[in-house]
Amino acid sequence: MKPIRVLIAKPGLDGHDRGALIIAQALRDHGMEVIYTGLRQSAVQIARAAIQEDVDVVGLSSLSGAHKSLFPKVVEALQEQGAGDIPVIGGGVIPAEDIPYLEEKGVAKIFTSGSPTDAIAVYIKQLIHKETIDAPAKIAHIGIAVENIDQTLPFYQHSLGLSLEAVEVVESEQVRVAFLKIGETKLELLEPISEASPIQSFLSKRGEGIHHIALEVDDIHHRLEQYKQQGIRLIHEEPKAGAHNSQIAFLHPKAANGVLFELCQPEGKE
Repeated sequence: MKPIRVLIAKPGLDGHDRGALIIAQALRDHGMEVIYTGLRQSAVQIARAAIQEDVDVVGLSSLSGAHKSLFPKVVEALQEQGAGDIPVIGGGVIPAEDIPYLEEKGVAKIFTSGSPTDAIAVYIKQLIHKETIDAPAKIAHIGIAVENIDQTLPFYQHSLGLSLEAVEVVESEQVRVAFLKIGETKLELLEPISEASPIQSFLSKRGEGIHHIALEVDDIHHRLEQYKQQGIRLIHEEPKAGAHNSQIAFLHPKAANGVLFELCQPEGKE
């Protein structure tokens, strides 16, 4: 398999290239061939270089604050020269508020300041091999730790007016769960049934409250493998049995700034 070829460019009048050179070296360390065009390149020059060098990806870096103008111009220049199939990614000093606009203009991915260089390399590999991570289908449920389900249910049923869908015991987690449907998602009340339950540990440390957010996904095995490639910390590297015969796995809360996320693949969903 031939190496992935990446063009790294600094569009506009940006006079600093240290960050771009660091990224270029990191991509080379991942086995990619990197072409660096240098400073102060126009959108047309970048597009022509990408075509001449037959690259797979164009990576743009900007510290000047002109990214909202410059990045879309590169996308347009590639399209005008018949190379709109070359994906463009960007990074540098880019406020999060500008990301939706840039993606709407055709930039495939934006890496904000502080993004690990390894994450950029992994994304490029997944992009070229068409293995990028799709967004979860929806929030499957929100898990709420409680001391006693029977004593808690009246508030959810009578005060909030929610319907109880099912109650079951999940032996693998040593927990009794009650599901209440709300719109397209559910609330999951979690009651420990032994001292060994992770929910009992949570209650002892933090008391009752929101425990986790569960995201519905397809092909949980493949998704976990992608997360491992990205260096995402996981509690479970392989799925385990969950409620309703689903397959579940938890990401480590340190991967998401203290939020515990569960991946959930419903029964019969591949």
